Amino acid sequence: MKGSVNGDGGLPAGVEVYSLTADGTALLTSRTGRGDLLDPAELLPFIDSGQHARYLIGDALTSPERPSNATYKLGLMRGHSAFTPHAHGGEHFVLSLGYAACGLYDDERQEAVTVRLTPGVMLRIPALLPHSFINRGDGRLLILAANTGFGIDHEDYAITAEEAERRATAEPPHHSELDYPALAKALRAVGEAPSPGGMTLRERAARAARRLAVCLEGSA
Repeated sequence: MKGSVNGDGGLPAGVEVYSLTADGTALLTSRTGRGDLLDPAELLPFIDSGQHARYLIGDALTSPERPSNATYKLGLMRGHSAFTPHAHGGEHFVLSLGYAACGLYDDERQEAVTVRLTPGVMLRIPALLPHSFINRGDGRLLILAANTGFGIDHEDYAITAEEAERRATAEPPHHSELDYPALAKALRAVGEAPSPGGMTLRERAARAARRLAVCLEGSA
């Protein structure tokens, strides 16, 4: 599919894909290559001796006096639904717990690309990068989302094409150095990108196997 991303070279600048597996490995993929998210040089102590963590938002010195200023949400999406293309005022992390896709605007190529997501894959989306999240499955989809700097009621939490166009022509002008006409154009491109389609046969088989695993493991 044109604009579909499977490897690392096609990702927009700043976008990172995290693959978190059940066997404890974690890989980070970006347009510059692929690496170990759990690189010992990047890990910090985590509660007990011998335990470690990789900070994604904030750092070891985060406190009420030095807050990380982020929101964390467990999102629920309807089957075969999609969010209106938007751009957040701050960087955004989203972890897919099902079969999804994310449309992203690549400013260098001036086109939208699509990243297909499976359970346990997480994306880092830079601030103000136009994107949309899609549930490729027929059932509900859970996603874990973290946004830096903005709660959902803030005017810059999720800027849509319509809002960008309104700000571009607002009188008096909206107080920002952002190029709203360009942002609106990019958001429209994400919305007009080809559909990523539904789940593949292999993904349906994998989903059935995961459901069986849940039954075998029993309730937590």
